[in-house]
Amino acid sequence: MVAVVQKRTGQKLLRFDRRLGARFVAGVDEAGRGSLAGPLVVAGVLLDYGSLRDHRVRPLGFLNDSKQCSPERREELFHAVVGCAERVAVRVIPPGEIDRNGLHRSNLAGLRAMLEALAPPAEACLVDGFRLGPAAPEHTALVDGDEKSAAIAAASIVAKVTRDRLMRRLDALYPAYGFAQHVGYVTPGHSAVVRAHGPSAVHRLSFQALCYEGEEAPPDATGARELSGRASAASPTTLPAIA
Repeated sequence: MVAVVQKRTGQKLLRFDRRLGARFVAGVDEAGRGSLAGPLVVAGVLLDYGSLRDHRVRPLGFLNDSKQCSPERREELFHAVVGCAERVAVRVIPPGEIDRNGLHRSNLAGLRAMLEALAPPAEACLVDGFRLGPAAPEHTALVDGDEKSAAIAAASIVAKVTRDRLMRRLDALYPAYGFAQHVGYVTPGHSAVVRAHGPSAVHRLSFQALCYEGEEAPPDATGARELSGRASAASPTTLPAIA
């Protein structure tokens, strides 16, 4: 068996943020945008480059886009980020809210809420790929930002680990669907179970999936992503950094 060697990409991502010339850099990202079931989780991480050095920065050596990390590495990085960050904010957007307001609107509203939770004191705000409109704090949208910026990569880790943990809990409530294995994404096995038993209470009925054929769809489900409306105004959960 050949061992997979993961590169220490963290220094490259940290250098990108430092070149911005700001002490406080916020990054926001989401997990679960393409999922058939379960919530959308958006996260924001504020890094203080005035104090992030030496022993405090070493745990971020393997920081990277969450998709490039093994589950074990993501868990390690989650604890590293919470330990190094000045502030971490998370919002969990449930399937029903996604169906009512549309996936894209829900995502943008969640990302805006994360920036608002971190700015101020954030002096530079970075978003993975999306412009959030004039109502959001001033920000820069970076294509593939989770592969460039330490703050965005940190947010991607927090969002992914938080969502995977939630999906494992949902697996205990809905054991027939295999959420612990596919965490809500479309797989042949997941689709087969939905065809056999129908969607659960945590499936997104606005998702245009072949496995829903024959199920009674909610009004305007096929156009749910275009519905107007606003995401929940509930405040995001803010987690203090753990020294």
